[in-house]
Amino acid sequence: MFILNKQSNVFKLTIGAMFVALTAIGANITSIVPFLVIGGVPITLQTFFAILAGLVLGSRLGAFSMFVYMMLGLAGVPVFAQFGGGFASILSPTFGFVVSFIIIAYIAGKIRELSGSLASYIVAALVALVINYVFGTNWMYAAYQFWFEAPPGLSYKLVWLWMVPPFPKDLILSVMAGVFAYRLAKYKIIVHYDKVEPTA
Repeated sequence: MFILNKQSNVFKLTIGAMFVALTAIGANITSIVPFLVIGGVPITLQTFFAILAGLVLGSRLGAFSMFVYMMLGLAGVPVFAQFGGGFASILSPTFGFVVSFIIIAYIAGKIRELSGSLASYIVAALVALVINYVFGTNWMYAAYQFWFEAPPGLSYKLVWLWMVPPFPKDLILSVMAGVFAYRLAKYKIIVHYDKVEPTA
């Protein structure tokens, strides 16, 4: 049984580092299956692990782990999608999704801290997913409008259409993240003392 709130800071950081590594692995699924890139948007597992980080680690540690992930990438470690990295990544149209991982981990964690029911875990995951899509897609459109060369015929509607193919996958994985995190807490594999205990 892992009790996050009563373990040493070293233990907490170790669990956080595990999520940094998992997010980096999830980012590079397209290196294994390279055709999973639609409209310039790699279909990855980053969102799944960012949501799971918030649900499992809580709002602060979850968000911090995603912040570390982002900073590692900006420092040049190839942890972003398609083994990208470096400060120039901030100019990428898809960098908004990376920024959103910090936000959604925090929000998912905050919602999870309010209630221990399965429904709360799933709602937290779904709210986080919506924020991820809204923030990341609008960032991408702004990037193409202001600082990145836009593909021919680009429109706001087209940018959102690019997000349709990965959405069913992300929707299913978000629900799975909620269920998985709930079961970790319910069966005392991970125990938090900053929220209501899991209920049926």
